[in-house]
Amino acid sequence: MSKDEFLRYEEDFHAKDRKMHRKERKEASQKDRSKYKKSDQDQKKKLSLDSLPLEKDETHSKGLVLAVTSEGIAVECEKHIYLCSLKGNLKQEKSRNKNLIVVGDEVLFTPQNQNEGVIVQIEKRHSILSRADNLSRRKQQLIAVNINQVLITSSVLLPPIKPYLIDRYIIAAKKGNLTPIIVINKIDLLDSPPKEVPAEEVEKEKRLYEELLAIYRSLQIPVYPVSTKTGQGIEELKKAMQNTTSVFSGQSGVGKSSLINLVVGTDLAIGKIVEKTSKGSHTTSTAHLLPLANGGFCIDTPGIKSFGIWDLEKKEIQEHFPEIHYYSQNCKFPDCRHAQEPGCAVIKAVEEDLISSLRFASYSALIEDLSKEHQHR
Repeated sequence: MSKDEFLRYEEDFHAKDRKMHRKERKEASQKDRSKYKKSDQDQKKKLSLDSLPLEKDETHSKGLVLAVTSEGIAVECEKHIYLCSLKGNLKQEKSRNKNLIVVGDEVLFTPQNQNEGVIVQIEKRHSILSRADNLSRRKQQLIAVNINQVLITSSVLLPPIKPYLIDRYIIAAKKGNLTPIIVINKIDLLDSPPKEVPAEEVEKEKRLYEELLAIYRSLQIPVYPVSTKTGQGIEELKKAMQNTTSVFSGQSGVGKSSLINLVVGTDLAIGKIVEKTSKGSHTTSTAHLLPLANGGFCIDTPGIKSFGIWDLEKKEIQEHFPEIHYYSQNCKFPDCRHAQEPGCAVIKAVEEDLISSLRFASYSALIEDLSKEHQHR
């Protein structure tokens, strides 16, 4: 090798060596968090302090969230209502919840003046009614918290009963540590139906109502047939709501706000029935917590068209359908999906009317929905 060739070789070698060292230094720098250590530790310490339970002191007051609106969070404290905002660190908190705060939350807040305040902590919740967010399905949308029972509200006509929606509410209630109660409104329409509703449709809905009444009562779930027009069943419903916290929830147009007007004596806006579709409009746009004269509270929530159950696994579903679980033990295959498998004891029980076809349809729809969700993940 000539001197010139050697020098070129040496130059190329060191150039490659320098590039290699630069690459190694860059990779090491990316892995080295020393320049962030202090700020990371400070941030970790700050988050740790923020998550610690705060004691009520002279600057912190304890309150109850009555409503969450675009203007702010209405918090009641000692019979006075403050319009509050969330403290910055609470807004930045990463969560699987779509909404951080909801009606029924107990909070600690700092009053800024006679009418405004800043919420510094959300207390631990003992019960939750929630649903899967309609858009992402990966977020939990809180409906109400710290309540005792869910009044799953439906109507016999205009709009008709949706059994699958009732079943989903029942599951959500039990998962959230709540007692499910079914309220079927507009019961007077079965005897005095509107002229625009065909007689055969009325008869069909009457049979459906009677079947559901028998199903849910056999499952030990209370059912209250009521009418806001005639007053039927209203006093019984009031007694069931006394000295407890209840949330009215269900599809649009079933008369939740009208029921609350009778139970509470408030004058909530009443939506008109959309004649073309026989579906109710969304009367309530935000949930409100209202005191009851005989003790307790109730919450009115916006009506919904669909209800996805949050954090539900396939293996859980059968637990919420005890009649299906009972017969499934006699299936030929232990992993039977109760679809088209040979020797399925559940399908046989449905064919023999030992299991309600309505309940089996609800069960099958839930299984199908969960299968679709897993495919999209």
